This record gives sequence, structure tokens and C-alpha cells, in this order.
Amino acid sequence: MTAAIVFDLDGTLVDSLADIAAAANRMLADQGYAPLPEETIRGFVGNGLPKLVERVILHCGLSIERHSELTQVTLNHYSQASSAITRPYPGVKDALRRLRAANIALGVCTNKPEAPAQHILEVLDLAQFFDVVIGGDTVKSRKPDPAHLTATFEALGTNDARVFVGDSEVDAETAQRAQVPFILYSEGYRKSPVSELPHLASFDDFALLPDLAMRITGLSGTGL
Repeated sequence: MTAAIVFDLDGTLVDSLADIAAAANRMLADQGYAPLPEETIRGFVGNGLPKLVERVILHCGLSIERHSELTQVTLNHYSQASSAITRPYPGVKDALRRLRAANIALGVCTNKPEAPAQHILEVLDLAQFFDVVIGGDTVKSRKPDPAHLTATFEALGTNDARVFVGDSEVDAETAQRAQVPFILYSEGYRKSPVSELPHLASFDDFALLPDLAMRITGLSGTGL
């Protein structure tokens, strides 16, 4: 049997909220607007940078006609400091190491543009674990479109068991629409109670993930 596990990035593998909020607030400062609280921007995360900027624009009363321009401004700010504060969640590296030791193919499916996603994985020494990274601009679709997740699994090659690990309503919907088992990381950026998100299992500590994933993929008994 071959197995593949695909991960969301922001709020799942890494806590990137502070850097995302900083980029959005630098864009607002460029326009002469006061910064937004980090928790406000937290509520805008999940559907990719263009959607986040759209939500910031609507929240602050800027012209929606400037959406493309302000999205690019925000991306420029973010690309200059995308890993200044971003860090992996505790236990992520050890969990990924155990999964790779079990010969499970690992990928990332994120609505973040591919370039900053790759950069973050490299800087945080996580890129070594992943065979495929599919960003929000890599393919034509974007989560919660199931084609985004399906494309990531297809890029990983043939596998008999597929699992998606994420933290949000968007991730849960994507997995459900793609008919892929979903494991919820409960300490990320979700806005709803855990009970309201469709999921096969959940965890709050990455030390628990390898054994949980092994059971779901049918690879338990590997001795890991």
C-alpha cells in the first residue's frame, strides 16, 4: 500500500498570522489608514491573499476597484518579510520526520502563493519533508475548490490512501468536496467550534498526529 498525506500551511504547519497581519497593515499604512488588530485579520485568513485583501478593503472602506492594486502591494510587503515571525507549530518537524520514515508521501496544498510558501518551508527547514507544494497560484483552482486538493494528490503520484490535514472551515469543506478523509488540527485559525467542522479525527498536539494518520491510512503496525 502507498499513502499520501497533504497538509494545509498557514494555521496547520506554521503560525504565520503575525507576518500576514504585518503585511496587511503595512499596505494600510501606505494608504494612510490605521492598523487593524491582529485578531481582526485572523478572521480574514483562509481563502488566500486576494480574499484577505478584499476583506480588509471592505472592513476599512477602501475602494474595491483598487483590489488588484492593493493585493499586489500587500503581496510585495509580505514577500519582503514572510518569515520574520512565522514559526512551525510545536512538534511539526518530528511528526513529519516520523511520517516520512514510514514512506508516506507528503505534500502541501495552500491558498498562499507558491513562492512565499516555498520560501517559508525552506527557511523553517520543512521543505525537506515535502515532495510537492501547490500554492494558490500554482493551478487555476483554489481551496475550497476540491480540484486544488486533487491536483496536489495527483502530483504526489499513485497512492491507495489519502488524508488531508488542515485547521479551518475552508480545509474541512475542501476535503469533504474532494471526498478525502480530513484530520483537523484544532489549534489553528478556525472560526467555528470543532464540532461544527466535518472531520474524521482531530488533534491538538503534533506528537499525536503520526499514530493517528497511520491508523487512518491503514499503515499502523509500522513500529513508529
